[in-house]
Amino acid sequence: MKLSLMLGYSGAQLDIPVKLVQRAEELGFHSVWTAEAYGSDAITPLAYLAAVTSRLKLGTAIMQLAARTPANCAMTAATLDALAGGDRFIAGIGVSGPQIVEGWYGQPWGRPYYRIKDYVTIMKAILHREGPVSHDGKEISLPFTGTGSAGMGKPLKSILHTNPNIPIYLGTGNEATVRLTAEIADGWLPHGFTPGSMPEYLPWLEQGFARAGGGKSLDNFEIMALAKVDVDNDVQAALDRQKADVALYVGGMGHKDKNFHKDNMTRRGFGEAADRIQELFLAGRKAEAVAAVPDEWIDVKSLVGPPARIKQRYRAWEDSGATGLVMWASQDEAVEVMAQAARLN
Repeated sequence: MKLSLMLGYSGAQLDIPVKLVQRAEELGFHSVWTAEAYGSDAITPLAYLAAVTSRLKLGTAIMQLAARTPANCAMTAATLDALAGGDRFIAGIGVSGPQIVEGWYGQPWGRPYYRIKDYVTIMKAILHREGPVSHDGKEISLPFTGTGSAGMGKPLKSILHTNPNIPIYLGTGNEATVRLTAEIADGWLPHGFTPGSMPEYLPWLEQGFARAGGGKSLDNFEIMALAKVDVDNDVQAALDRQKADVALYVGGMGHKDKNFHKDNMTRRGFGEAADRIQELFLAGRKAEAVAAVPDEWIDVKSLVGPPARIKQRYRAWEDSGATGLVMWASQDEAVEVMAQAARLN
């Protein structure tokens, strides 16, 4: 199983943990990942890290699809890949909820399934440089010919001779988009994946592989799961530290009727708790919302506690069907413990 480090996106102040990333590279980690929502972007930190590392893959988990046109996303991916020396960048892309897509990026929510499909199709055509790119999609067309068009757009081919093999991963979680991910992407950043959940996703993945054809299967497809890691001899304290984030995401990160984090918690058997967390959070009772987060929910999707407990529980992730685990941690010790758990040294 590939072991990777997640940096996420910044809080109020940008602070890239360069030494932690460099230590992860020394230990044999596979990759480092960044994210973006409505603060720091995902690409700039990776460009910086490309200059202070030499081997680590550089991935986005995720670049917001609404933040860039597919042409700009392909240009960004190709530029960073070239700066990093080639074959290091992984373009992880995903669709946020309508609150962020429309409220921050000013893009229509539209039909996300077709928007993702059009987006990846255009990106791949640009990266492969087989000719000027045109695409008549259900959500995105190139050249643009819709309302406001001057009618003078023409298909173009990238000036930069791009790396055609930049992998594209998709961050998805529901049946239709997981199936699409298996069909058109090189890898998957699963939303809500936990040990034991593969039987739910496997039929969708296999249907997508069948649509793709060409021998595509789990054998040549990456699945990079995500887990927070917190080393602490006090297991309860480690569990409690994650509850504020869960309350925020389940309770308020999304519309009351369109919240992927709440939906995921419900799918994993914690529906009553998810409803209660959202009810309390939206009522402004945030401390109560935090207290309503079950210990069991944190524990199933994280690796917390003393080193021995983390190493023992890591075995379930190794057996989960994922090909990699992206660990989200800020502790130097957590990187060391996970390297030992994954037997990197």
